[in-house]
Amino acid sequence: MMKKLILAPALVFALSFPAFAEKIPLQVLNSYLNDLKSAKAAFSQTNDDGSVSTGTIYIKRPNRARFEYDPPNKSLVIAGGQQVAIFDPKSNVPPEQYPLRRTPLSLILAKNVQLNRTNQLVSHREQGDRTVITLQDPKHPEYGNIELKFSANPVTLREWVINNDAGGQTRVMLKDLSEAQIGARLFNIPQEIQARGLN
Repeated sequence: MMKKLILAPALVFALSFPAFAEKIPLQVLNSYLNDLKSAKAAFSQTNDDGSVSTGTIYIKRPNRARFEYDPPNKSLVIAGGQQVAIFDPKSNVPPEQYPLRRTPLSLILAKNVQLNRTNQLVSHREQGDRTVITLQDPKHPEYGNIELKFSANPVTLREWVINNDAGGQTRVMLKDLSEAQIGARLFNIPQEIQARGLN
């Protein structure tokens, strides 16, 4: 009886906190990202101002991604041809464009992801049941950084947080990220511009 009384508080204490998983080794995460060639997922995005948007993301490495936002947003962001284009559904002008290399997202869309590259890996840590790595462009840390959050068994990318050069933060949570056959057309910025009659 006394043993049960002694163990009970310890059991309650243990159950009151989430389980902590072992940190996923860096080489395992590196292999996972390099094997992620073509995939799609539903996403929920929390912006710096607290607003939330949902949609579908398509990834086709290297260097290509497409964010299709659900109504009422209906915005579109395409990374392709080493550029990022932001299409505003309320505008009749061509999309705003800037180089992909200026965004932290380019670090995981690269042809050959190298997490242990000198000065690129900022941190590799545990956060509850997630393994979190923070990356930055070693040549341009002023571009900001990206935090990637992974679950284990099997290793899966669950979330990323982009901290930009202006101090803003964008959080993207992924649901059911899985391999998918995706055509190159989805990432062709000039064709999207032409299809929308914006050229």
